[in-house]
Amino acid sequence: MERVTRLGIQWLSLAADDPLACHAAWSDNPRQPYLLAAGRIFDVVVVEERVGLETFDQLRRRKLPLGPVMADWASRQIGFFLPTRSEKKFAKLVVHESARNNSPVPAYRYLSHGGHVVAPGPMMLSGDRYEWLRAPGKRSKQGYLRGSALAAMFVSASALLACADRYSEENQPAAEEQRAGEEVTHAR
Repeated sequence: MERVTRLGIQWLSLAADDPLACHAAWSDNPRQPYLLAAGRIFDVVVVEERVGLETFDQLRRRKLPLGPVMADWASRQIGFFLPTRSEKKFAKLVVHESARNNSPVPAYRYLSHGGHVVAPGPMMLSGDRYEWLRAPGKRSKQGYLRGSALAAMFVSASALLACADRYSEENQPAAEEQRAGEEVTHAR
C-alpha cells in the first residue's frame, strides 16, 4: 500500500469532472475514493484480481516500466494505468504475445474516453476497499514502454495461472489419496 504524492494528487484531480471539487474532497478526507474519467489523462486496463496481482508482481520484481496500479478488493479487480490513446497498441501487443506464447487472449477491460474508474483516495488504511498498489507520483519518462511491459507480463501471468489451475485439477485425486495415506500413517 502506497500513499499518493502531492504531484500525484494534482495529476489524478485533473481527471475529475471538477478537479477543484476532487482536490477539496481529498483535502477533507484523504481516504475517500473518487470517480475519475478515463481517457483524459490516463487509460486503465482492468483485469481479474489473481491475474492482476501476478502481473503486478512480475512487473515490479523484474523492474519493468510500471505506472500507477490500483486494487478494488470488493470487485476483485486490479487496474493498471496507461497513457491515453494506448488502447489499439495494447490490444495488438496482447494478441501478439498470446500468439507467441501459444495461449488464448486473456480477458481484460480497457477504460478510455467515456469510461470511469473509482480511484482510491491519496491515503488509504489497511482494509479499505480501494487501494493503491503503486501510487501515482512523479511523471514517468517510460510511458510508451509501460503498455508493452504490461501486455507481456499480463499474457504470461494469465498463461502461468491457467497452467497452475490445470495442474491442480489434474492432480487433485492424487493429492487427496496422498493426504488420506498420510492420515492413516499418522493415526498408527
